[in-house]
This record gives sequence, C-alpha cells and structure tokens, in this order.
Amino acid sequence: MPERRTRPVPPAKGGRKSVWRRAMGPAAPPPPDPPAPGPAPGPASPDAATAEAGSVVQAALYRDGMRVATPASLADTFRELRDQPDGMAWIGLARPTENEILSLAAEFDLHPLAVEDAMEAHQRPKLERYGETLFVVLRAARYLDASEEVDFGELHVFLGPDFLITVRHGAAPELSAVRRRMEETPELLKLGPEAVLYAILDAVVDGYAPVVSGVQNDIDEIETEVFGGDPWVSRRIYELSREMVEFQRATRPLVGMLHALMAGFAKYGTDEELQRYLRDVADHVTHTSERVDGFRQALTDILTVNATLVTQQQNAEMRALAEAGFEQNEEIKKISSWAAILFAPTLVGTIYGMNFKHMPELGWSLGYPFAIGLMGVVCASLYVIFKRRDWL
Repeated sequence: MPERRTRPVPPAKGGRKSVWRRAMGPAAPPPPDPPAPGPAPGPASPDAATAEAGSVVQAALYRDGMRVATPASLADTFRELRDQPDGMAWIGLARPTENEILSLAAEFDLHPLAVEDAMEAHQRPKLERYGETLFVVLRAARYLDASEEVDFGELHVFLGPDFLITVRHGAAPELSAVRRRMEETPELLKLGPEAVLYAILDAVVDGYAPVVSGVQNDIDEIETEVFGGDPWVSRRIYELSREMVEFQRATRPLVGMLHALMAGFAKYGTDEELQRYLRDVADHVTHTSERVDGFRQALTDILTVNATLVTQQQNAEMRALAEAGFEQNEEIKKISSWAAILFAPTLVGTIYGMNFKHMPELGWSLGYPFAIGLMGVVCASLYVIFKRRDWL
C-alpha cells in the first residue's frame, strides 16, 4: 500500500511538477470540466446519480473519515485538495473523456502506461505499482436474470497517498453503495485510500456471489435439458462455457493480486484491522475462483455427456431407419413375387386372346386344357422359387 504522507501546501499558482508533463512534454491547460448535473450535495448528502458518459460521477474530499467538500468539477477538486493538506480526494468517473484522464494524470503524477491502460480499457485484472501510485484493474460481473447472461464491467483504480480515482467502463460495478458504506463507517474511511480500495475489492468480489448462484441454476437447468433431449442445449452449453472463460479471467488473477497486497502489509505499514478485511476478501475470491473452475469442468463433462447422448440418439434413429428399410424391402419382394406369379397366366391368356385365325393350337381339342395347365405350372414354379428364396 502507498505510504500516507502529509501534503505540503503549494504556492497559490501552479500545481505539482508532473511526471506526465515530463514524459509527454509541455501541454496546454486542460479544458474546463463539464458542470455536474444539479446542485452539489452537502457533506452528508448521498451520491449524485450517474452523469452522462464522460462526466464525473462523484468527487468528494474527506478528512478524518468525514466528507468536508463536494466539488462540482475536477478543477474544483484539485483546488480543494491543495487547500486541505491532510485531506483525501475520492474521484469517481464513468467512461471519462481523454481530457479528463489527462488532467488527472497531470495533477496526480499518474504514470503514462497506467493512463494509457485507463484510456484503452479491455485490460486483464492486474496490480501495478508506479512509485507511490498503485494502479489496479478489476473485472466486475453481474447476472442478468432476464436474458440469463453474465455481464462484465471493467474498473480501473488509481491509488495514491492522498487520493483515489476510479474509472469505470461498463455498467458494473455500482460504486455508490461503496461510498455510502464508507461514509457510514468513518473509522474505516479515515484509514485512507487503502481502506477505500479494500471496500471496492470487497464490493467487486461480493458481486460475484449472485453470478455464481445464477450460473449454478443455469447448469442445473442445462442438465435437465440434456437428459430431456432439448436440441438447442448444445448452443446454451457453449455460450455458458464462453462466459465461464471470461469469469475465470476475471477471478483467477485476483487471487495473486490480493496475495501481492498481503505480502506488502509489513513494508507499507497496513493497519491490522484492514489486513484482516483484505484476508477475508482473499478467502472469498479464492472460493469463487474454485467454484468457477468447477463450473468449467462441469460444463465440459455435460458437453461430453450431451455429445454421447446425441450420438446414441442418432445411432438409434439410423437403426430404426435401417429396420424400416429392411421391412420395406421385404414387402417389396413379396409384392414383386406375386406380381411375377400373376404375370405368367396373364401373358399366356394375352397370347391366346389375340384374334388370329391361323394359330396352331386353335384347332387342337386339348388346346384349352394345355393353356390352363401351362399357366398353373408356371405359377407353381415361380411360387416355389420365390418361397425357397424367402421372398414369400
């Protein structure tokens, strides 16, 4: 954790000498911040509603765990913080503009690499230390009951000796509840930015619990659909597996990040009570990470079972088709056999039914019995042949 220090009161004009300015060269003064919606609340007022994209959600100044100022813009926040040597600024932004991030970087000496990450978003969860500043990337998650999907958000946190900046990309997490919680427990808030970071980590990890519960229900439903023969279950298994990959990418790095924070307890003099809270968060995220690993394995097993059941069903259908084809062939053989048997007397009768005067058998007294006998012999012969070949 960054060491807490007392801020020296700077001259009336000018700010701190910025690492960002040294890295990027001289820059024009940042444009004025857009006004916050509505009148600024007093020290005890609740957080303002989320402003439009690219605006400050909430900025406040705290001293000894109590809110002492609620600036309406970033410029006012910087000025108030300079006037409060022992104060702590907590600035929350949602989808900020590039100018807003650059003004924060210039004021708080944020490292260019961390600023670039905050602008780009789509970062993996990580913890980086740049001098006295700690840069933390978190992936929050929430379960959408209507669509039965997991929605992921991204949160970047800049932590310094006397400031904490949150940059939120996406709907999750909702940090207004975190601010209310901290303001209701000033004994925790007065521990400084480290305590706020703990509260944010705790909120992000607690937000995983409804997701775990929702995914467990989805897996139970999928198991029922698999054994019920639902033809669309394979697609649902695939989509949920993709979400679990994202969930795993959000939770697994958190385990290492929290262990890295705990490894620095002694070096940075972290409060003992705060150490206990962070260990509790580490336990929760470890449990969640194990559950997510279990979900991925369960979905893999379910997909294997579903493939086996689909194969068995296809084999059964092919066997049924083969049996139906065999029965159809047997019927065709019977019909063909009887057609051949009936064709023989028809042929003889047709020949002798022709109206010709000069036919050898027409004047023969045994011609008619011979024709009838010939028909019988041919039919009987064909019947015997087809019967021996099991066509009849």
